[in-house]
Amino acid sequence: MLDAALAKIDANRDAALARLFALVAIPSISTDPAYAGDCLNAAEWLATELGALGFDASVRPTAGHPMVVGKARARRKGAPHVLFYGHYDVQPPDPLDLWENPPFEPRLVETPHGKEILGRGTSDDKGQLMTFIEACRAFRDAGGLPCHVSVLLEGEEETGSPSLPAFLAANKDELKADLALVCDTSMWDRTTPAITTMLRGLVLEEVVVRGADRDLHSGMFGGPAINPIHVLALIIADLHDENGRVTLPGFYEGVYELPVEIAEQWRKLPFNARHFLEEVGLSVPAGETGRSVLEMIWSRPTCDVNGIIGGYTGKGSKTVLPARASAKFSFRLVGAQDPEKIAASFRSFVKARLPADCQAEFASHGASGALQLPFDSKPLAQARQALREEWGKEAVLTGSGGSIPIVGAFKRDLHMDTLMIGFGLDDDRIHSPNEKYELSSFHKGARSWARILAALAA
Repeated sequence: MLDAALAKIDANRDAALARLFALVAIPSISTDPAYAGDCLNAAEWLATELGALGFDASVRPTAGHPMVVGKARARRKGAPHVLFYGHYDVQPPDPLDLWENPPFEPRLVETPHGKEILGRGTSDDKGQLMTFIEACRAFRDAGGLPCHVSVLLEGEEETGSPSLPAFLAANKDELKADLALVCDTSMWDRTTPAITTMLRGLVLEEVVVRGADRDLHSGMFGGPAINPIHVLALIIADLHDENGRVTLPGFYEGVYELPVEIAEQWRKLPFNARHFLEEVGLSVPAGETGRSVLEMIWSRPTCDVNGIIGGYTGKGSKTVLPARASAKFSFRLVGAQDPEKIAASFRSFVKARLPADCQAEFASHGASGALQLPFDSKPLAQARQALREEWGKEAVLTGSGGSIPIVGAFKRDLHMDTLMIGFGLDDDRIHSPNEKYELSSFHKGARSWARILAALAA
């Protein structure tokens, strides 16, 4: 059955590309109310496509843009059930004068390294989600799906998914599956697939240090009066030791070393740390001594100061001792680090360093734990094998320095792990003018999903 499905994908490449062009041509810009009708059009287009493939598909209203939900049964009753997630909304195309072609008039162009599909949303995320739909189409034409498949396509991902939490809560019984699949990530390079297995969590804290009851003249009070900026600066300096490790008590509880196999794979990746830093005008890695750049981005926790405010910040000078100083902090978490414990440890750390006549006020701006697909996960092994068969290379198991909220919601609300497999490239120019998606990513992405579905069903 898999061979027949792969043959269908190969035979219908032109028709698949035409369908992607039709979807990209819909300007489903979620942030601009003027395009609400286009977002609805994109949702209805997708529901119609899924319906034509035998899915029980519908457009579901929300407080914002609608969701698309589809369900289809596999050939056999005992097959696993997967939930595929994607989003049909796109970023605004501005500035329009930098586009080489109108953003919603997709076209195929020849480049030195192959053909590219140009247009807003080709990579993020219309081209990606259509790889999965085309794989489902091929199985329909070849005799039926190997897995029970549910599809959830949203129209507000580019604006923070405000309607998603309530929708998941109201429909969790319907959407619950054995495994979630997300196609909104990247490959390692043009010929090497990747599976994102780790997402760092995040704790956001703000602290205000107060001293005198008003700003003071530095000539009259400088010396005897406490300066909240000095206090805050000393606290910030204490947050890291001489080796770049975070000094909060208990901070590294739940932080695990990489499995030997994964650490070795990362060491062998063609990654140039010096070039990575030079691209942003830097030259020497900071952070934890003895850790590689990839380790620090993908698998190590961090503490960073994101902003400091205090005293006079206008033009010229003003000889003032400020009554208050504030700073915003972010902590990126990994493994089993507890966000609440990290926040509590940080606040205790600050309070313990406050001198007489200073008080601290705290505000939380959000907290979420890290997510990690177990390295011994059976679906992970099946997906790696499927990708190896398609690409002829071992899939790189990557981490993500940031967070993907939907994956956290699937774990927290639906108790599902997620396979994050995408076919985008770092130079796809997502969110920028002249966004593109490699034709090879689109075609081999569909073939990859066909192999993955077959492998999961086995």
